[in-house]
Amino acid sequence: MRDLGAGFGYLLKGQRWVARHGKQYGFGLIPGLVTLVLYAAALVALALWGQDFVAWSTPFADDWSSPWQGLFRGFLTAVLFALGLLLSVVTFTAVTLLIGQPFYENLSEKVDRDVSPDGTVPESGLPLWRELWISGLDSLRIVLRAALWGVLLFALGFVPVVGQTVVPVIGVVVTGFFLAEELTAVALQRRRVELRDRLTLLRSRKTLVWGFGTPLAAAFLVPFVAVFLMPGAVAGATLMARELMGEETEEEGAEANAPGGETVSW
Repeated sequence: MRDLGAGFGYLLKGQRWVARHGKQYGFGLIPGLVTLVLYAAALVALALWGQDFVAWSTPFADDWSSPWQGLFRGFLTAVLFALGLLLSVVTFTAVTLLIGQPFYENLSEKVDRDVSPDGTVPESGLPLWRELWISGLDSLRIVLRAALWGVLLFALGFVPVVGQTVVPVIGVVVTGFFLAEELTAVALQRRRVELRDRLTLLRSRKTLVWGFGTPLAAAFLVPFVAVFLMPGAVAGATLMARELMGEETEEEGAEANAPGGETVSW
């Protein structure tokens, strides 16, 4: 339970950090706004032409009598839009991080420098194009994993009672884990931690990761919230990545050196 609270604490610390650094927060909003416009356009297109797509893809139902044809295709249209909405929630962070790689990389570096006792910042030593390539491949792998979970949970959603109570909660928890992975990747990639090792690292502290990612996943379900929380989420994930890697922060150093063990916050 302590890790659960610590994970949520990193989420709050990240939001406080960007609140104190307004310029970084402003730049961090740009990728989220761009992604939001793209996703909104895609969902509007799906709402407008989803029914036409379903009709085109189910020619075998052309001769069905009323009302079965309308009910069948209406159900498939609703399923299609629900899947699109679910995938948009799951993939929003990955796409935003990919679009905003230079913005969030800079933000993460500044957080590292701010809390590092000696002011050093880990660097990958890779050129930007190489970092973008690795980030894109890793994001695609995570999105595919998340999509498989999404399809499974969507299917389980039709199970009576359980599908309307337990499954949505599991869905938010699973989404929270993948969100935490995508966000910590910004800091961990600079430390040359590959995807497989990142997943192993996160699984070793699942309660910490859930404490950070689950409330964030729940908040991301609210329209526009993801855009405004994203910069602080990157900052908080950087702080959490430091703990996962066993790196001391300025806060921890101050606590260790404080007379009588007093807590000194940064």
